[in-house]
Amino acid sequence: MAGNRGVVYQGGGRVEVEDIDYPEFVLRDGPGVNPANVGREVRHGAILKVVATNICGSDQHMVRGRTTAPEGLVLGHEITGEVIETGPDVEFVRVGDLVSVPFNISCGRCRNCKARRTEICLNVNPDRPGSAYGYVDMGGWVGGQARYALVPYADWNLLKFPDRDQAMERILDLTMLSDIFPTGYHGCVTAGVGIGSSVYVAGAGPVGLAAAASAHLLGAAVVIVGDMKEERLAQARSFGCETVNVAEGDPGEQIERILGVPEVDCAVDAVGFEAHGTGEGAAEEAPASVLNTAMGVTRAGGSIGIPGLYVTGDPGASDEAAKEGSLSIRFGLGWSKSHAFFTGQCPVMKYHRELMEAILHERVRIAEAVNAVPIRMEDAPEGYESFDRGAASKYVLDPNGFLGT
Repeated sequence: MAGNRGVVYQGGGRVEVEDIDYPEFVLRDGPGVNPANVGREVRHGAILKVVATNICGSDQHMVRGRTTAPEGLVLGHEITGEVIETGPDVEFVRVGDLVSVPFNISCGRCRNCKARRTEICLNVNPDRPGSAYGYVDMGGWVGGQARYALVPYADWNLLKFPDRDQAMERILDLTMLSDIFPTGYHGCVTAGVGIGSSVYVAGAGPVGLAAAASAHLLGAAVVIVGDMKEERLAQARSFGCETVNVAEGDPGEQIERILGVPEVDCAVDAVGFEAHGTGEGAAEEAPASVLNTAMGVTRAGGSIGIPGLYVTGDPGASDEAAKEGSLSIRFGLGWSKSHAFFTGQCPVMKYHRELMEAILHERVRIAEAVNAVPIRMEDAPEGYESFDRGAASKYVLDPNGFLGT
């Protein structure tokens, strides 16, 4: 049996790379595993040799201690890999297939999956609709920042790349299909981005940069990215975005200097619950700040896509209400402007095949947009630290040497 290693959350802002169990076609007990899922057979699953697996901002929330994630949790929900074994109920996936894994785990059988709402599958997490690999309160499916990973419902979940050699040439782009590219795209679609749109994207982290690239792909005329990290804003400018530094003053006033008016057609919140204020308040955490800013700068009748993560349990929040996900949102402002809001995880399978084709036919270079940087999996702790400091990079782990790190 091949050995396995993975990136494990140790609490207190620490991760380590450790020996972990090799995947089996059954869900075993362990940190974060829902008791009702223990012993669940996965005859419909596939075991992957991981080709690339990425550090995500959502992982960083856990590592910072801003969730109820237990110590010992194997991290990682952005997975690209090679199928090396299939369960007895798998019909169409084959050993040797090179595949992308949506971060949402879904069964393909429930009413939500059949409605293409795979982010809220009813059958994979006993606690609530929706599940993901290596994430708190998501059912306990083992994370994919590892050498080997198990994917349930393989025939349904896996997206096979049509040509292995072509895929390996674009692997840094294709690894973004598991999460951030569809997530950024979903934020733009739900915000109503289209030909000629003006768009404000809050946050120049990887999801925000992916949203900005997606806005261009959808035909936006002007994409304005807001952040307080100059290095990240420079990355946004590198592929044609306008930028505002929210630490330097009111975003609406800065948008007016760009557009001549203080409003955009639509906005995307790619920050989530660890938001900070603007201007003089930029040093202070203000979890409702981005949502309130988005309402302020979006024209009447516009829409706001919210792919940024919000949680129901935040033990590190600055006030008691925020610890339970209750934020001081100016809902009256949004109501008075007839805004539409769209929240929740991205249903990756709704978009990933089309975005794969856009990559393979060179309509988009998403790895360049998010500044993908491959590193050894053994260097994951340093990658997490750099990302936490605000590096303008998307770190791609290389557990098995496919990327040549």
